[in-house]
Amino acid sequence: MSSTRATRSSTRNSTSNDNPSPAAEVTTSNGTTNATSSTNTTTTPTTTNNNNRRSSPSTKQSPSMNSKKKDAGKSLSSSAKRISKELAEISLDPPANCSAGPKGDNLYEWVSTIAGPSGSPYAGGIFFLDVHFPQEYPFKPPKVVFRTRIYHCNINSQGAICLDILKDNWSPALTISKVLLSICSLLTDANPHDPLVGSIAQEYLNDREEHDRVAREWTKR
Repeated sequence: MSSTRATRSSTRNSTSNDNPSPAAEVTTSNGTTNATSSTNTTTTPTTTNNNNRRSSPSTKQSPSMNSKKKDAGKSLSSSAKRISKELAEISLDPPANCSAGPKGDNLYEWVSTIAGPSGSPYAGGIFFLDVHFPQEYPFKPPKVVFRTRIYHCNINSQGAICLDILKDNWSPALTISKVLLSICSLLTDANPHDPLVGSIAQEYLNDREEHDRVAREWTKR
């Protein structure tokens, strides 16, 4: 009898160890639920959202750049206004033997004509010049170039003119009309002491008659 009871007790204990107790199942169930809950409630990093919220690099320009653009606009407007004023004046009252006006629609590019002054070796000739106004006009002088070939000690073969008011003696008070008048005066009275073509200057000083003869021949061509 004692042996039978011991066997039954051993069998019960074995059965109890093989089958999980309800408490173990609950524990396991809670553990699984908690893990699942932890997984579900875990939030993803917000760096993606933050990246999405980042604005694109600003395209606004710095104040200094905007200031430079405004200054350039003012300079352009000021020069255009001044050139337009001079165009109106020279159209109404052109200087003697001169005419000038824009090439097409470009207010900064002009073409000018000068009739050779009477009493000079250039009389009877018509000389064409190109006039370029810089954006900084009238604070910088215009660039004036002869396009018609001329025999003159102050005008070289490229048409460049040696005239003080077009260089160091320029003043914002001067106008294109005054520049053209000064060029006309240069055709009457050359300045051989500040020449662009030394050989013509020497001829002008040493053999004026020969100089004038050659100048007249060039003018007739």
